[in-house]
Amino acid sequence: MSKILTTQLSGLLQRITQNEEDAIEETARLLAQAAIGEGNVYFACFGEMQTVELNALQAVEPFSKLAPWTLDTSLTEADRVCIFTRSAHDEEALALAQKLNTQFIPFAAVASEPASTENPLADLAYTYISTRIKGGLLPNDLGQRVVVPHALAGLFVYEAVKMAYDDMLGFDEEEL
Repeated sequence: MSKILTTQLSGLLQRITQNEEDAIEETARLLAQAAIGEGNVYFACFGEMQTVELNALQAVEPFSKLAPWTLDTSLTEADRVCIFTRSAHDEEALALAQKLNTQFIPFAAVASEPASTENPLADLAYTYISTRIKGGLLPNDLGQRVVVPHALAGLFVYEAVKMAYDDMLGFDEEEL
């Protein structure tokens, strides 16, 4: 079973890479605007995607210029936000997206659904990345699909964005 899981996860990560490469680069560029300027980067993470912010703040290589986000965070036009959520229809994520849009604060979003006219989060976000998760990866004995790796896909997207972000800010050159 672990070989099947490995194959399915590998396929998921390859689909993200193939289909979202430009969006990942655009998201890194958007977030780098805050790091280069006077702003901070915030990750607003909902549900199991909170693991992304935890990793970004406490990992061996934390995300530069990232500040913890809460509902009480006071944002400025120099700040940039990346919303990580399981679904583009998550009410809390959409409420934040509408608030940021109203305040003219540029933000990115990461969710499972592809960008489309029926995706309200993609419509509001400056950049949007789809994790391309449609359901469970593996069938169980009852014929249901299980293993829905939203957090794993979110962490993969985070690492891809971080690599491009660090490259843009010249962090790789400084470490040599």
